[in-house]
Amino acid sequence: MPNNKNDFKPYIPADRVVPEFTVTSILIGVLLAIIFGAANAYLGLRVGMTISASIPAAVISMGIIRMVLRKDSILENNLVQTIGSAGESVAAGAIFTLPALFLWAKEGLIDSPSLMTIFLVALVGGLLGVAFMVPLRQALIVEEHGTLPFPEGTACAEVLLAGEQGGAKAGTVFAGLGISAIYKFVTDGVKLFPSEVVYNVPGYAGAAVGVQVLPALAGVGYICGPKISSYMLAGSTLSWLVLMPMIALFGGDAIVFPGDKMISALAPSDLWDTYIKYIGAGAVAAGGIISLIKNIPLIGRTFMQAMRSMSKNHAAAKPLRTEQDLPMPFLLGMVVVIAIAIWLLPAFPVSPVGALIVVIFGFFFATVSSRMVGLIGSSNNPVSGMAIATLIIATLLLKVTGTDGTTGMVGAIAIGGIICVVAAIAGDCSQDLKTGFIVGATPKWQQIGEMLGVVVSAAAIGGVLYLLDQAWGYGSDQIPAPQATMMKMLVEGIMNAELPWALILTGVFVAIVVEILKVPVLPFAVGMYLPFSLNAGIMCGGIVRFIMDHRKGSEAEKKESVDRGILYTSGLIAGEGLVGIVLAVLAVLGVDKVIDISEKFSLGRIGSLIFFILLLASLAKVCLGKKKRS
Repeated sequence: MPNNKNDFKPYIPADRVVPEFTVTSILIGVLLAIIFGAANAYLGLRVGMTISASIPAAVISMGIIRMVLRKDSILENNLVQTIGSAGESVAAGAIFTLPALFLWAKEGLIDSPSLMTIFLVALVGGLLGVAFMVPLRQALIVEEHGTLPFPEGTACAEVLLAGEQGGAKAGTVFAGLGISAIYKFVTDGVKLFPSEVVYNVPGYAGAAVGVQVLPALAGVGYICGPKISSYMLAGSTLSWLVLMPMIALFGGDAIVFPGDKMISALAPSDLWDTYIKYIGAGAVAAGGIISLIKNIPLIGRTFMQAMRSMSKNHAAAKPLRTEQDLPMPFLLGMVVVIAIAIWLLPAFPVSPVGALIVVIFGFFFATVSSRMVGLIGSSNNPVSGMAIATLIIATLLLKVTGTDGTTGMVGAIAIGGIICVVAAIAGDCSQDLKTGFIVGATPKWQQIGEMLGVVVSAAAIGGVLYLLDQAWGYGSDQIPAPQATMMKMLVEGIMNAELPWALILTGVFVAIVVEILKVPVLPFAVGMYLPFSLNAGIMCGGIVRFIMDHRKGSEAEKKESVDRGILYTSGLIAGEGLVGIVLAVLAVLGVDKVIDISEKFSLGRIGSLIFFILLLASLAKVCLGKKKRS
């Protein structure tokens, strides 16, 4: 496609009217928003990251609309992915912050957040994210076409355009989803074999290695690639094979805060839970702030560009369908109403200052996020870094203005939650609008579709968070909720000065050293925070991707191979996430014990490794595809 915006022509011409915002696209989009929102909530709480849902949603939409309903409309498919991907973004923003409220409830500090509170935080953040991104569309999507690549948005457009010639790619996603669903149910439901294999290193106290043999981890590793996967594993290696053995060696029989037992009595998992989490939290916080500092020039340019874009007169009616946005008076009115609601509604325990912080930081980070995803893609968008910066400033301001203690902590998390959703949705919306720009969609219908996806996802995410908490509890091995736990510790540390600052600062300076060595600090820091076995599972997927990237063949063949793998692993991630939700329901109902056969029969660790190798082999086979007969 032409890189010059003046030479560019959308696939569907502006003067042609094609079915777009239809009952079919709305229903399928809403369904996928709920599904991908739930699956990504589970994935993010487990591994600390989510996946872009745009491409899987587009592929599934093509499979349903083209193959089942026997219809053919690229703009309907585009609207489905627009609505569906909103679920993933709302989930990402919510899970990075709101589980902190559940953790405080377990400590008896507050009551558990109501479903209405969670709904309003997600809804307000999502609507603000869309409203703040709309004025940027002309500047970022149109004027900088060919300058900002928008990786996911462009890739999704290519998938939609390829789908016009056939919807066979949907079968790859559904195959991954089905295999992953069965695999997850067998290992974590029936428990035919354990989902984690861990070995304590003999003669090296405090050290342990292992691997979690789960489909979603392999999928995350494949999508992130070998470099990011290796950085995460390197972080875990530092924690589990260097720092923890040093704590065990020098700690001996001492009791060191925040622990309440002798270090010599702690198993490796206890050392990680008691000490390494704080070091990892410091590294993640520093990594997020470093990422923002490095992007200050980009932030400044984008902010000024947005202000210039908003100062232009958009009052004149635009004659072309592909240039129609939601009207600015409507968007400004919505922002004002939301700001007043944040101030007045009891669901948001914030003062007028807090409401002002939300609006100012919301617009600022929506601008930053929209520009960043245009350059580096949604997967690399440092949403948690933006939330960290917001949380630190918001907590300090709330404390200075007299809103301290428990009320201040809850208010800070509410503000951080809204900003997190704003940044995630703004980035997602910009990618979706880029896809629409390429295929010739109507922007205002996409913007309305994005808001619809936000409303539906916000309504569903509260139930998902409650379900997962009741099934396993946040901070557990099943759902460690890394970002939310870190946000909680940061807010507590600022409000109550109760953090083990020596451990936090250790993590901060490790992050600084890593940055000096020019290693991407965020994946390394997240790797320090998460268990070694989890990152090892991700690395296995990264190894498969490395092999596919470096196998013999033309560049076109390699690209096709990688694309097949991405579709398949998207299915693997979605399948595990959905079954994870089902297993959570069974755990809440008490049925999980009925289907558990581990006490009667188990294939053990050897079975775990064999099945995981077979899963990785299936991924490699899908990537290689069918050999063409000569």
